[in-house]
Amino acid sequence: MIVIYGVLFHLVGGFASGSFYMPFSQVKGWHWESYWIIGGLFSWLIVPPLAAWITIPGFTDIIARTDTGTLCWTYFMGVLWGIGGLTYGLGVRYLGMSLGNSVILGFCSAFGALVPSIYYDVLNVPGKETFSDLLASTGGRLVLLGVLVCLTGIFISGRAGMMKENELPDDQKQASVKEFALTKGLIVAVISGILSACFSFGLEAGSDMAMEANRRWVETNPGQGEFLFRNNVTYVVLLWGGLTTNFIWCMILNTRNKSFGDYVNNKTPLLRNYLFSALAGTTWFLQFFFYGMGESKMGNTASSWILHMAFIILVANMWGIVLKEWKGVSKKTKITITIGIATIIASVFLVGIGNSMK
Repeated sequence: MIVIYGVLFHLVGGFASGSFYMPFSQVKGWHWESYWIIGGLFSWLIVPPLAAWITIPGFTDIIARTDTGTLCWTYFMGVLWGIGGLTYGLGVRYLGMSLGNSVILGFCSAFGALVPSIYYDVLNVPGKETFSDLLASTGGRLVLLGVLVCLTGIFISGRAGMMKENELPDDQKQASVKEFALTKGLIVAVISGILSACFSFGLEAGSDMAMEANRRWVETNPGQGEFLFRNNVTYVVLLWGGLTTNFIWCMILNTRNKSFGDYVNNKTPLLRNYLFSALAGTTWFLQFFFYGMGESKMGNTASSWILHMAFIILVANMWGIVLKEWKGVSKKTKITITIGIATIIASVFLVGIGNSMK
């Protein structure tokens, strides 16, 4: 039952993440950096402490009592992750929802799922699931197989994107993805995928805060089990790092592109733009709100991270189909992207079964 709850929370979080870019598509007349940072202020500065205030009494006291080293490492992982998140937006901008998410989240899945367990192995961290633990058990090996299958599905999806690139004329590609640029998009997507995995590392770096929130919950609610919302306090510090990176870059772009006027340009639908940017940012944060709930049931393990990433990829590809990003391609290309999505779905089942056996 615990695993089922964990998978359901990851499913909801994946839907939120795969859908967050949709409100941005409704913003009109603004430069990318303008709507990105407005959404980001909600994602990283406004909504996280609000969620923590609602779910964790005294969350500010927990942060204040946390040692400086933990806060700095959590913040630093957030800075690196922020670069990944920043380039994520550019990757989707250049490649589209389907291909962009498949490439970015493929690398993010592999690094976020496997690097922590290898790290625990090297440093012999007690109480953590190591890579050796995964290899030593049937369930662990099934999880690793699921990771491999997921990466295979992502590779197939990426291959479908390459086929699309070769088949469609430039005007038709840009009808669905206005700034389609394969080479530039792939470079940005690889960087984004690797650095985005730092969110998983940041959760580990700030786990002392989550454990303190959990301890206080258990003391005041005996017999109620693990605290579902314990990660919300860690998010506050982790997302400060993401805000720092994105704010600096967006201000640079606002200066370079002379786009500060976007925020007060009455020739654009200002209220609509602010509302949809805020909605995108709030929806984005909800992915990790629910991820944290799933992680409290399953732990920040390879299976937990890969489930989250796989659901995001599935939802993003669904939106890519709705937005007609694959309109006009050959039957072979459509079959290829379908096989890629089906392979990712199979990986989710493998990871879920493997996790239940551990």
